[in-house]
Amino acid sequence: MSGSSHALVIVSGMSGSGKTVALNTFEDLDFYCVDNLPAELLPDLVRSATHPERGSQKLAVGIDVRSRGDLANIPKWLSAVGAMGFDPRLVFFDTRDEVLLKRYADTRRRHPLTRLGLALTDAIALERQVLRPLHSLADVIIDTSELNVHQLRHRVLTGLGLAMDSSLSLLFESFAYRRGVPPDADFVFDARALPNPHWDPRLRPLSGRDAAIREYFEAPEQALVGEFLAQVNGFLDAWLPRMRSSTRSYVTVAFGCSGGRHRSVYLAEAAAEHARAQGWREVATHHRELE
Repeated sequence: MSGSSHALVIVSGMSGSGKTVALNTFEDLDFYCVDNLPAELLPDLVRSATHPERGSQKLAVGIDVRSRGDLANIPKWLSAVGAMGFDPRLVFFDTRDEVLLKRYADTRRRHPLTRLGLALTDAIALERQVLRPLHSLADVIIDTSELNVHQLRHRVLTGLGLAMDSSLSLLFESFAYRRGVPPDADFVFDARALPNPHWDPRLRPLSGRDAAIREYFEAPEQALVGEFLAQVNGFLDAWLPRMRSSTRSYVTVAFGCSGGRHRSVYLAEAAAEHARAQGWREVATHHRELE
């Protein structure tokens, strides 16, 4: 893949198998990512990305059971984009049924096919049937049943030959305390003592990724937030390099607040940005309650 002027990765697989984490990984590697693309629009997207003024381009596209169009036509569409100078690779993420059932029970999210009035087990069975053409064409199949977020990112990188180096991989995660602390967190910072934009009706629908929330936290009257973040960054600046010299390959830094939507998300994003500025190359964010 690295030798092609244009790289295209199709990200597909079962709902709940980790496709969002995979697309975030590609985005961290400067891929232009599009999720839930109507399958028949794939050639049009690629044609737009190959405009002469854009030069070399890397694309990662999510196509799965949510996508409109007959997925049996995927071979024809992949052939068409190959003729445009792209090297299409299809990565299929799979997970055992019993693990998917547990993940949906834990997150309380709806499977996209339950809108048809199906029970969850029937929706999973139908999804496997619909995705059979993609599964049979996959260049790489990744079973995520036993993988945590770090391990999934590593499999994506190594499975496609994209690994950047062997340095420490950092994940900055946000969460809501009402749903429990992430079990794989190495450092946990409690942000519930900080001002909460939830109580501002204007800001309540937003998340810590939005500019208005960042402006709220970075305003002079919210100096406490800046002090909290500076102390956390100072701690991590001192100790993360020491962890790199050990046998560890990844570290998860988690920020928690009441709803997992504003304070924790903002802090995770800000800490990740600081880590990148400090020279850490493999840095990712994961917002459990948003994703």
